[in-house]
Amino acid sequence: MSKNVLAIDDSASIRQMVNFTLKSAGYSVVDAVDGRDGLARAKSQQFDLVLTDQNMPRMDGLALIRALREIPSYQRTPILMLTTESSDEMKSQGRAAGATGWMVKPFDPLKLIEVVRKVIG
Repeated sequence: MSKNVLAIDDSASIRQMVNFTLKSAGYSVVDAVDGRDGLARAKSQQFDLVLTDQNMPRMDGLALIRALREIPSYQRTPILMLTTESSDEMKSQGRAAGATGWMVKPFDPLKLIEVVRKVIG
C-alpha cells in the first residue's frame, strides 16, 4: 500500500512538480492550495507525511504546523517545509513549530524523493 502525502503550496506549478515527482516514486499525493485548505484535508484524511510551503495566503506554513501538531493523530507525523525561505531564523521557527525537516525551493526531484523515503519509507 502506498504512503499518503499531503502537498500544500499556493503555487500550482510547485504542486504539479511535487505531485509528479512523488507519484512517480510510488506515493499517493493529495494537493492543497494554502494552509487552511491543507488543514481541512488533514482533518478529513490521515496522511503519512505533510509537505508544506511557508509563504501562503490565509494560513502560512508555521501556523499550519502548529495547528497540525495540536491534532493527536498528527503529533508524530513527519512535516517537511518546502519553501524559498532559507534563513537560520526561519528554520529555527520551523523547528519550534514542529517541522521535521526543511528543503529549499527550487528543489531537486531526486533529493525530494530521497528525503521523503528517509522520513516515511
